[in-house]
Order: sequence, then C-alpha cells, then structure tokens
Amino acid sequence: MPNDTTAFPDGLAEIWQEYRADGSPDAREHLILHYAPLVKYVASRVAGGFPDFVERGDLVSSGVFGLIEAIERFDPDRGARFETYAMLRIRGSILDELRVIDWVPRSIRSMARKIEQAQQDLESDLQRNVSDEEVAERLGVDVDDVRQAMRQVGEATVLGLDHVAVDGDDEASKTLLDRVAGRPGESNHTTDEQERRVHIVDSINELEERERVVVTLYYYGGLTLADIGDVLGISEARVCQVRGHALERLRALYAS
Repeated sequence: MPNDTTAFPDGLAEIWQEYRADGSPDAREHLILHYAPLVKYVASRVAGGFPDFVERGDLVSSGVFGLIEAIERFDPDRGARFETYAMLRIRGSILDELRVIDWVPRSIRSMARKIEQAQQDLESDLQRNVSDEEVAERLGVDVDDVRQAMRQVGEATVLGLDHVAVDGDDEASKTLLDRVAGRPGESNHTTDEQERRVHIVDSINELEERERVVVTLYYYGGLTLADIGDVLGISEARVCQVRGHALERLRALYAS
C-alpha cells in the first residue's frame, strides 16, 4: 500500500511513515503526544452536554483509547484528514465508556430507591401527587437531599438513553430519542424510518399518563423540566425522575 503523507507537515509525515512501516513504538508515542490535545478538545465538547457529576478527567482518559485506536487504524489513502477521523473515534470511545459506567454514587442510588418507595406509599395512602417535602419528612431527611438524588438518577438514565449516540449516518446508529424526533408520516423520511417512528409513538402511548405527558412535553413540546414541573404541579427534580423512568420503559417497549 502506498504511503501518502502529503496531508501531514514534513516532520510529522516522516513519523507517520515510520509508524506505518514497522509499527515503531517511539513513533506511536510521538503521534499520541502530538494529537493528545484533540482528546481534551473532544472531551470538553462532550462534557458540556452532561450533568456536573460526570468528571471531565474520566472522559479524557476514555478518549485516549479512542485516539490510540485511531492512530492504529487510520488509512490516509482514503483521503480523510486524520484529525477528523480521530475526533470521531475519540468521541465514540468516550460515549462507549459512558454507556457502561454508572456515574451515580451507590449512596445516591440507595437513597433513590428509598425515595421511590416512599413516593409509592404516600401516593397510595393519600391518593394524590405528593410533594418532595412530604417524601423528605417520611424519610427523615432534608428535602434538598431528596431532590439531588432524584435529579442525579434521572440524569444518569438520560445519559445512557438520550444524550449518548453512536457516530454514524445510518438510522440504526441513532439514540432512542433521536428516533422520537419528528412525526410519523413526514415526507422527508423513508418508509422504514416512518415505521420506526410509528413504533416509538405507539410505545409512548403505552406509558403511564404522567410519564407520557413528560415525554411529550419535553421532546415534542420543547418545554424545560422546570416548565413541565409547573404544568404538573411537581418539582423539577421529580420531573427529571419521571423522565428517567419513562425512558427506561420506552427502551424496553421499543425493543419488544
């Protein structure tokens, strides 16, 4: 295979030639160090769309593996710029890591389970929506702790289902909520895409009423979590919790 190095500066082109010729460890290390700023750049862009509890340093660590993979697999003969190719691989590596890691501390998960049980018990007893304050009183904890737990667990669910996407152009590479966007029957969609959207809408219709309202208002109505809380008479943190539950159910329903 020819070694096309015209896309690289002179010094770097020689290093690429050396690496492709015999897999030189020194050349590989030089390339990793040279392109390392790409990892920080992509990690900062990705981190901007995620909750505060996602550590940027962890994203960078995951992205380094994507950079190494890009260096090992890059083929300049295909005409792509390495930077463009590498950023896709780095982003993919970061998102793969986000899918498999539970970013919520175990203590928060435990608190969230207690909150949900308290909500169910209170709503069963009172036959109405209950406030965060009532749940906090039942558990004997501060209301801010209740809201933090609901928000973090809800955001973590969305992290795995909504924000995280696979790089690619085909429909199968999109997230669940990418497929929700748009209406069934739109003329700019293929028949398969329209059928997928119909399936999604059918799944949304199978959700519990409150979950269905939250998903509809958030993804179709464009309302913020705070706005939806005002509509439903519940806190923003509770809306985040409900949205997380809805997405988990949508994933199960859509896969069925």
